[in-house]
Amino acid sequence: MTATLFTLTFAVAAPFWALMILLPRWSWTARIISSPLIVLPVVVIYGLLVIPAFGDVLPAVTSPTLEGVRDLLGTSDGAAAGWAHMIAFDLFVGRWAWLDSRERGVPALVMAPVLVLTILLGPLGLAAYLAVRPRWRGARAVEPQQHLG
Repeated sequence: MTATLFTLTFAVAAPFWALMILLPRWSWTARIISSPLIVLPVVVIYGLLVIPAFGDVLPAVTSPTLEGVRDLLGTSDGAAAGWAHMIAFDLFVGRWAWLDSRERGVPALVMAPVLVLTILLGPLGLAAYLAVRPRWRGARAVEPQQHLG
């Protein structure tokens, strides 16, 4: 079952990544990606992996040590749970970056490699987006300030 859940983790997330990268201007992409619930299937998989092992997981995350985390992730169940954890958060971050980039007017050709980097190496994809993000200010920055008085 663990191997199946491991494989299923990316399979349920991949369509959302494909929409953001390959069909960023399709009207249905915005409708689908606007929901934070797109991460729910991966969260359910994570729960299926972590809840049965909660007694082993809780000590490793409340008082983490390198050895404890290594031992936890060094099992098939632990590696599958770690993978689901990464996929869920990478998808959530990718979703945020995609939505924010649409508001700012960041070109899809700029976002595509950023999103691929987020899929592959989550925090580096986030860093890449945070680096390119200031170049586009979108509608929020050009709205005139209202002054009272």
